[in-house]
Amino acid sequence: SAMIRPGLTLALWLAFAILLIANNAIGDTWIAANLSARTVEWFKVLVPLPYVVLLAAIHARRTRGPRWRDAALLASLLWPTSTAILDFLYERVTFGNDTEAFLGRLDVQWGAPYPLLLVVLFAAPLAAGKIAARRS
Repeated sequence: SAMIRPGLTLALWLAFAILLIANNAIGDTWIAANLSARTVEWFKVLVPLPYVVLLAAIHARRTRGPRWRDAALLASLLWPTSTAILDFLYERVTFGNDTEAFLGRLDVQWGAPYPLLLVVLFAAPLAAGKIAARRS
């Protein structure tokens, strides 16, 4: 009965997407009014991380079995990619930012934290899948 369950992968990402948009809006309004732009960037990255870990654990538990690796790989490829697209669209609609402005969020040499979120979105499903597979 072990399956890849792409519907589950999508549903968990949609739950994350709702949190991400809400968190971005809070960061860009209430938090931005009081703190620096860099602090807002850290807020927008650090707040969702525990949620990513939780969703990866749920995903791993529901996709345990012989094809856990396929399910984990599907999530680890789709979640960061679709999140980056969603974030780009959010910034485009909210602030009119262009591609260059969005790509500036990836400048780790200047201390940009955004790549950390993408790395965790990639790694969490694989790590959680491996842990769940070992336990079963």
